[in-house]
Amino acid sequence: MKTGVIIVAAGRSARLGGDLPKQYRLLGGKSVLERTLECFLSHEAIAKIQVVIHQDDLALYNQAIAEISIHKHKLCPPVWGGATRQESVYAGIKALQSVDVVLIHDAARPNVSAELINRAINSVQNDIAAVPGTPVTDTIKQVDDNGRVIATPDRNALRAVQTPQAFRQAVLQQAHHDAQTLGRNDFTDDGALMEWAGHSVTVFEGDPLNIKLTYQADFEKMEQTLEHEGHHMITRTGLGYDVHALTEGDHVWIGGVKIPHNKGVLAHSDGDVVLHALTDAVLGAIADGDIGTHFPPSDPQWKGASSDRFLAFACQRVRDRGGIIDHLDTAMMCEAPKLSPYREEIRKRIAEIAGIPESSVSIKATTMEKLGFIGRHEGLAAQSVATIRIPENF
Repeated sequence: MKTGVIIVAAGRSARLGGDLPKQYRLLGGKSVLERTLECFLSHEAIAKIQVVIHQDDLALYNQAIAEISIHKHKLCPPVWGGATRQESVYAGIKALQSVDVVLIHDAARPNVSAELINRAINSVQNDIAAVPGTPVTDTIKQVDDNGRVIATPDRNALRAVQTPQAFRQAVLQQAHHDAQTLGRNDFTDDGALMEWAGHSVTVFEGDPLNIKLTYQADFEKMEQTLEHEGHHMITRTGLGYDVHALTEGDHVWIGGVKIPHNKGVLAHSDGDVVLHALTDAVLGAIADGDIGTHFPPSDPQWKGASSDRFLAFACQRVRDRGGIIDHLDTAMMCEAPKLSPYREEIRKRIAEIAGIPESSVSIKATTMEKLGFIGRHEGLAAQSVATIRIPENF
């Protein structure tokens, strides 16, 4: 039977955060989507591949496939996805014609093996629908709206479902059509949709390494997997420094936290010396200019801008290159205000902005023993160091 694949790549990665959807982020020097596509393009049993993308991502998609050289003729022109995963899959089904079997796969699962693809294809030689599943090792609790346990299912009868899921193309298309006709567009899993349509769904053996990239920790785990396979990461450090004069005012911004003070900061943006120094440190670690390169003070759009935007941008630049931020360390230099009452709040805020654990953020403060402009209460300064890991060939 002729087999085609639909790669669902229209998501916006809300749970991961950042401006770049996860399917286009780099992983070991390649985008996640490129890695996923190569798994299917290299498989001899796959005849056609239909990618479903967001309508705003065509340039990102073209960039992701630009370096692919193997069996690129299998790629059909991409189609636009819908508001839900179900709508996106249906768009792909309608575009992918002249196949008997269709595999539905998440773009964010780039570690799908040839063996798993074989099992998916073989599973529908005699069945209509089949999904890969792995045994559940944790005890599962069913809870009510108040968090109270109402049932403990037998985990021996449970499976964690993955993709690629395999279906007879004509039957799946009809099920999607019926669901849309009846206004059902809330299925997040095609196996569940087929169950709703009255079809029997078989579970075949999944693969524990076939993880879905959802959170930053998933990317870090996958990077470690790639390192073991010979895709090496190197450690880089960056140094950042910033200083601002004090002026009239009633508060200062330090590390993303508004702190009451008898003075303010003279600056084009909000004058947060800690976030400015961290931004330069992160950018320095990837040799990507400095804060003034990307956010020049001559540009009026940055007048009074919140500095969390600068640090978030720099951290995303690291992730876009397949990098991991290991640690951010800052020394704040000022006579006042005292940072100790705000230290943990600052650490928490920096961690939120950077998208890293709070344990990976350090903030210290020191006075200048009344020496110099800082000692005279004329300004604030901060020095930061960022430690990251980046693919060797970035």
